[in-house]
Amino acid sequence: MSTATHRLSFWRLVMAAVVAIAVAAGGLFAYQAWASTQADPAPDPWFAAYVDVTATPSYEFEAATKDSGKEVMLSFIVAATAENCTPTWGTAYTMDEAAVSLDLDRRIARLQQQGGDVAVSFGGLLNNELSTTCTDPAELVAAYDSVLERYASTTIDLDIEGANLSDTAAGERRAAAMATLQQARRSAGDDLAVWLTLPAATFGLTEDGTTAVAQMLDAGVDIAGVNIMTMNFGQSLAEGETSGAASIRSLQETHRQLGILYDNAGIELTDATIWTKLGATPMIGQNDIAAEVFTMKDAAALNEFALEKGTGRMSMWSLNRDITCGPNYADTERVSDSCSGVAQGDLFFADVLADGFEGHVASSAKTITTEEPVNPDGFVDDPATSPYAIWQEDASYLAGTKVVWHRNVYQAKWWTRDELPDNPVLNSWETPWTLVGPVLEGETPVEVPTLPSGTYPSWDGTAVYEEGDRVLFSGVPYEAKWWTQGDSPAAFSSDPDGTPWVPLTTEEIKALVSSGETGQAANLATAETDG
Repeated sequence: MSTATHRLSFWRLVMAAVVAIAVAAGGLFAYQAWASTQADPAPDPWFAAYVDVTATPSYEFEAATKDSGKEVMLSFIVAATAENCTPTWGTAYTMDEAAVSLDLDRRIARLQQQGGDVAVSFGGLLNNELSTTCTDPAELVAAYDSVLERYASTTIDLDIEGANLSDTAAGERRAAAMATLQQARRSAGDDLAVWLTLPAATFGLTEDGTTAVAQMLDAGVDIAGVNIMTMNFGQSLAEGETSGAASIRSLQETHRQLGILYDNAGIELTDATIWTKLGATPMIGQNDIAAEVFTMKDAAALNEFALEKGTGRMSMWSLNRDITCGPNYADTERVSDSCSGVAQGDLFFADVLADGFEGHVASSAKTITTEEPVNPDGFVDDPATSPYAIWQEDASYLAGTKVVWHRNVYQAKWWTRDELPDNPVLNSWETPWTLVGPVLEGETPVEVPTLPSGTYPSWDGTAVYEEGDRVLFSGVPYEAKWWTQGDSPAAFSSDPDGTPWVPLTTEEIKALVSSGETGQAANLATAETDG
């Protein structure tokens, strides 16, 4: 899926007009309009680990003694093998059969008596999610509703992967069913949060994943959030990258994608709110890919990042596995349903990942998404408060160049010209820009490193320069890339490819200073220069 490179959405055009009015009128009217529509504070983020209901040995989630195990995500409800619209636990038990064979209803009631709660996850990788096989809209809604009613759940988790995710017709049915069910429940005064749990790589959601989110938004579903499976990254994992770092990178990219998906749906949300609509689910310990292991250090790093950004949810696969494998389990690279494959000592992944996630599934389900028009001030770039040059449409930028655009700093991944830094593309490889982060309060333009007069000759428009010759231009050292005469180094800022001059980097200037070639101390800025 791609987006036209320079097309601005209707909402971006509206924002441009608002910015113009704000600047002309001192910004007062625009600010008041923005401030009056901000959403209520988000509920506290929550933790609920997955429990595989049908795995053996059976996990006693009802006997939880720690807060990290008091709220669980029971998995997986799927379609019966022979009855397309009948919900079952992993095709092994109908809900009635699970009540008898697994004592499931009684165990859930026991957990709830102790202040715990459950949510139900539909789908998974191995079987058909209800929408994949149940094609009758009314029967499909009734099937979902029967599960929520049975287990008194206010949250539905749609774990869509594999063939279930690539089936776009099933996705349309699923989205329509969620919209109908959510509207009916809310009209009756009941809560229903809808979470999508989707596979992700370090570049974020796959195209099938972004399509699933778009289908929900187009159908009018108020999505509580997108929970990404930060696991089994495969070839998208960088060399030497830890599972924790990869999980963080995946969350960052999915945050960018989710913001674009809401923007494309005509729903304005702030970056902070988008973070509350994200969740992460690592596979603790040994992953399915033998080379990937999610350690306790990875768990601590992911938890710290998620709390810092304000993600709305943390989960893990699974509570069944949150224990060191016994001595009889020799091959720890082979994934077990009942142990993690790593030496945990006295630690539990659930405790590390849940730390700071003080919210509850039920209270979070009460949240209704409120549109938040973006503060117009955030679109106005001031050269005096921008650390780097403001992006210009007619300028060229070399790989590594940093610019400011809409109060954010971007860095070029390769040579680029006429490419918007915040172009709303869903896939990161479609844009030459990487978002580095926001312009910070109190920032000023990065000082360009200079060298003392006399270090090199000052540029002379009448002089002839050969490749490798160096000059000073306003104190900044430049080196000639080829023979030149009359070409000013000033052209580098707007046409770095066309000009024969390239400025020396901070590292090169530092090397000159340390070697004593300058003859005296140079005026060095602490920040790196572009190029």
